[in-house]
This record gives sequence, C-alpha cells and structure tokens, in this order.
Amino acid sequence: MNLRFHDEDWARIARDYGAWWAHELERPLVQITGVERQEGVAYAELPHRVAEYPLDVSPEEIIARTTPYLEAARYYGDAFPRYFVDFGPGMLAGFLGARVNPVPDTVWFSPPREVAARDLHLAWDEANPWWRRVEKITRLAAEAWGGRVQVSHTDLGGNLDVLASFRTTEGLLLDLYDAAEEVERLAGEVTRAWLHAYDLLDGIIRPACPGTVPWAPIWSAGTAYMLQCDFAYMISPEMFQRFVLPDLTACCAHLSHGFYHLDGPAQIAHVDLLMGIERLRGIQWVPGAGNADPEAWPALLARIVRGGKLCQVVVSAEGALRIVREVGGTGFMLTISDQMTAAEAAAFLRLLEREDRSRR
Repeated sequence: MNLRFHDEDWARIARDYGAWWAHELERPLVQITGVERQEGVAYAELPHRVAEYPLDVSPEEIIARTTPYLEAARYYGDAFPRYFVDFGPGMLAGFLGARVNPVPDTVWFSPPREVAARDLHLAWDEANPWWRRVEKITRLAAEAWGGRVQVSHTDLGGNLDVLASFRTTEGLLLDLYDAAEEVERLAGEVTRAWLHAYDLLDGIIRPACPGTVPWAPIWSAGTAYMLQCDFAYMISPEMFQRFVLPDLTACCAHLSHGFYHLDGPAQIAHVDLLMGIERLRGIQWVPGAGNADPEAWPALLARIVRGGKLCQVVVSAEGALRIVREVGGTGFMLTISDQMTAAEAAAFLRLLEREDRSRR
C-alpha cells in the first residue's frame, strides 16, 4: 500500500496521543485530512456504510474496493489512517437477533417479534450471520492493512439503544415505568454481550494494528471506545443514573480509555453524572441537527475540560479557532471537517498554534 504514512508517523501518533490521554499535551490534538486521487486508478463507488453492500458482495471485494481510497487519503496534524467497519449505530442489536435494515445513509434495527420485557432474554449467538459478516470484514481488513491502517471496532451501540431495538422506543419508555426491574435485568444482559463483542473484536484488531479506535477517531495504544446512549435524550438524570450509569461504569472499568458521545442539548442534563465516572476519560460533544455548531457552546466545553475530562468535537477550521480563542486548546481533540491540501493544513496549524499560545 502506498499510504504515505510510515512507522515514524505512527511513533509520533503514539507519543502525542499518549501525552494527551495523560493530560500532559499542552496543545490540542488537531486532525485534518485531504484527498489526492491518482490518475489511472479505478475508484469503485462505495456506499455510505459498509452495511449497505449487498450480501453477495464478499468481504474480499469490500477490502479491494476500499484500498484505493485509503491510498488517496492524506493525513495532516494528528490525523491517521483508519477504516471504520460501519454497520450502523448499535450493531450489537443485530448480533443479538434484531432485524437489520440497511437503507441509504443509515441502518435501522427492529424487533424480530413482539415480546414483553419479562419474556425477553438476550444472549450471544456465535453463529449469528451479522456477527459472522462483521467479524470476517474486520479480520480481513486487519490482515490486509493492519500494520499501516487502524481498523476500528464496529459501532456496538449503547445499552438502552440496543434494548430499544427489541422493545421499540415507545415500548422501552413505558417499560421504564411499568417494568423497571426487567429493564435493569435486560440492560445487564446487553452490557455483558457488549463486553463480549468488544473483546472478540479486540482480539482481532490489536494484534494486527497499531492500537485501537472506535467509530470516532480517538486512537489509543490500549483499548478505547466511544460509549453512548442516545436513548438518554428522552430520560431524566434519575433514570440515567439507574439504567445507564451502571453500564457506562462497567465499560469504562473494562477499557483503557472510555469516552462518551454526548448527543444533543437534552443530554447536557446528564453531564454531572458523566463527570462523576472516574474512569471516563472524556466527552464528545455533538449538538445535533438544527442546533448551533459545537464551538457555540463554550460554557459546556469549558465545563468538560476544566472538570478534568478530555473533549472531542468535529468542527470547521473557523470553529476550531473560536474554541481555542475562547476556551483554550489544551484537552481538546479538534477533528476538522474541512478537507485541506498539505499547504493549507500547514498554514492552518501554524495559525491555530499562534492563537493557542496567545491565549495562554
């Protein structure tokens, strides 16, 4: 592979990300990417998500189609080559038997049949066809690119998100009142399955790759994941503490570097509880569609980093400058949404460094 990303680049990533995790990096991590397609190279059209490939497209063909795109990508600042085995948010539900419905741009999960919470039992099935497909693609990607490209864990999802795939969102909301003890039981079953799936994928990825990365670009030399519970948008902090916090605490205890995907303003109500999870290393802030961009929430961003957690955001170049000017850069991972050339990236990184130093 002609990646233009070499052993010395991975050594730099390991050094700087290690310092960032340890709160010893006195600057933000800044990830910038670009694309330089090569003449004479065929670029087959890729779907938005790996799940959208028809099942008759083999894992080998998926790897072959993807390789030219990895070679065309360029990585600046703290960006690195990675491949996201993207089967939609909450693929653990598919592994546990939910119906998997890939549609353009997303994947929907639905109950295989109508079952009351008290009669529902969730257990791992090694022969599940969706698990076998994800496992095969992950394994082949790690074998093909593992020394040069960081292969991701697929998006396993959050505990109540997965459970809602079996009870429906409305049904689970009612269960929180009508069958709370059953929800606790089922949430525990999801957590155990989540940990098992994570470890199986980790056993494929880490022996072959430089480290680990989840669906978000938070690289770790150990184990890392972007934990989440999008369902928590609809529940109170009291319910979050009862039904979600035990799962997050168990997953963070299992991981070297656990992050939380804070998705939307209604989840801000849970920040105090999140900040109280000792082994939660950081919070990703995603305002959500229709809301102001991440940089427009300086009080929240400052609350996260000054409270001892790291923070990752996907922002424009202008948004990154605003964060550095208003909050400072230390403790942030700024994933820049703008594509840049090498010259543009170098100029922007110099400007960002000047702004960061001047604020200090």
